[in-house]
Amino acid sequence: MLFTAPLVMLGLLMLVLVWESIRGNLTPEAREHWPWRLQLLDMEALGSLLAVAVGAVLARAQYARTVRPYLGWRGSWVRGHLCGDTQAWAVGILNGGQHIATVESYDCQVVLAGGERRAGTRWTDITGAVEELTGAGLVVAEDFQLAELGPGFPLVGTGSYETVLVGAFSKEFVDRVEALHVRIRVTDLVGDSHERIGDCMRGARVNTFAPPD
Repeated sequence: MLFTAPLVMLGLLMLVLVWESIRGNLTPEAREHWPWRLQLLDMEALGSLLAVAVGAVLARAQYARTVRPYLGWRGSWVRGHLCGDTQAWAVGILNGGQHIATVESYDCQVVLAGGERRAGTRWTDITGAVEELTGAGLVVAEDFQLAELGPGFPLVGTGSYETVLVGAFSKEFVDRVEALHVRIRVTDLVGDSHERIGDCMRGARVNTFAPPD
């Protein structure tokens, strides 16, 4: 509503401006007949309203750009997230903007390595993703853990690279799962929605980052 209403108002005023411009160029005799007898607004009032509408749209757009979130992902091999203190590929998300954003929806897409993708072409919630992964023989807390960022979860703007954990994955997991896409949709302070999709496996297989055997 906060985005659409100013644009609708501006559009209506532009239509009135076109109407009054056409009407103003007609002869006085023509303006005596319908529909040209209809005067919606005088040009002075219309000009003032147009200036206000344009100012509102520009101000709203500038403010929306100021408070928009900048969602980013980071992954690295660390210890402490899985049983046995083994190294895990830990992936986190951060909001690099200046203001808070709240999670609107959070979905996963699992693509197993080799063979058929099974449910890999559909989006599901965390529960569905865990069921698919455990069905493939992977064990929760030993091979992976997934964090659930439910609706309303706040992603606070940060000036650092501190992330909110999305998931941690063992080397076995990285070898057996081709991709694990996470789709997060957030709402900013002005009510705009922003969506970002990231692959948790991206970078995990790069030799520079691979853990020692």
